[in-house]
Amino acid sequence: MKKLAIVTVAVLALGVAACNKNDAANNAANETAVENTAATDVNAATDATANADAALNAAGNAVENAGNAVDNAQAAVENK
Repeated sequence: MKKLAIVTVAVLALGVAACNKNDAANNAANETAVENTAATDVNAATDATANADAALNAAGNAVENAGNAVDNAQAAVENK
């Protein structure tokens, strides 16, 4: 009977130990998730900055083209 009790206690102890959370593994997984999210945020910000730069360049080119058109129109008027 003692052997049965000892084996039962040992099995129950192993079962309880197996059910405990591994905080180190969970923390590592959480840190990885945070790092991945931060990298995604940085990449999105970088993409947004590049898109904003491209839009500003396009606007600058449009303004320059409009200025050239005005200059050309002035020259045409002066040549008549």
